Amino acid sequence: MVELIVRMATLDDTAAITAVHTSNIERWQRMNEAGVVEDVPYERLRIYERWLYGGPWMSVETCAVHLTHLLRGAGLPIVAETAGRVVGHGEAYHGVEPEPFGSHLHVSVLYVHADYAGQGVEQALLAHLIALGKERGCARLCLSGADAGEFYSGEGWRRLASRRRVSWPARTGQVFYQATPHPDDDPAQIRGWAMPLGREQSAHYEWVTHWPTLWMAVPELREQRVERFKFQVAGGTFFVMYIQSRYDPRWATLYVWTGTPLIGPMMTAINDKAHKLGFRRLESTVIGEPYSFLGPEVERLDEPRDIFSIEL
Repeated sequence: MVELIVRMATLDDTAAITAVHTSNIERWQRMNEAGVVEDVPYERLRIYERWLYGGPWMSVETCAVHLTHLLRGAGLPIVAETAGRVVGHGEAYHGVEPEPFGSHLHVSVLYVHADYAGQGVEQALLAHLIALGKERGCARLCLSGADAGEFYSGEGWRRLASRRRVSWPARTGQVFYQATPHPDDDPAQIRGWAMPLGREQSAHYEWVTHWPTLWMAVPELREQRVERFKFQVAGGTFFVMYIQSRYDPRWATLYVWTGTPLIGPMMTAINDKAHKLGFRRLESTVIGEPYSFLGPEVERLDEPRDIFSIEL
């Protein structure tokens, strides 16, 4: 165990946070013009090629953009340091959703430098996030991940819900609706709303991290099509986002925020608009079961994955 100080991150921590995330990559590779995967020095990779290894934290440039976004109010970034060296990084997002989530702090990142694995860094980051959640009056701390159940069993964590990725064809339908582009990024609009589709992390996280203007400086990310709409159907209002697949332009990932239950006419409108946008298949994450409201042609893409929580 090492003596640790955990604190809020600052923009001065950008390079150190990138070093934490890149420390676990043993080999940097990319595909050359001949279609052959080759080993290359980190410095020779383009920013987008580094991104593909793990997101914005893999380059100082994109990490700075992301960290600035969080420090302006999108989320809560923290770091753990020992003897003045940053050795761990965490991020969390405060959101308010209907139960079982309620007012919660969702942990999206817990990462430890490879040289400090098994020395209590992750536990120190979690303890600090628990304290931050209590300060903000949250009812619980939530997290999800492939190994969350095994790692946190026996430490007061419990299974809160499960989620699964599914897909279905986007078809035209007969329903009256309005779908207008929605550039307003204020998360107060979804406070207290549910996210029945697209909730990989939390409703607040998905809302604040996928704005197309955030990554305008990275050509490959700028080129990815992101469509955000305010829908009005049957007297109700809800928000929808479609993100075009990087690998098949006819596919899109769907995100939905709503203050009312997701009913048939709403799904008909979502599918119809997707088809008009040129998408032929949608994929998304659905919380729990059943998900028959998506139609008879829905296909499961993976096994259920658990979301865990600890009461504060």
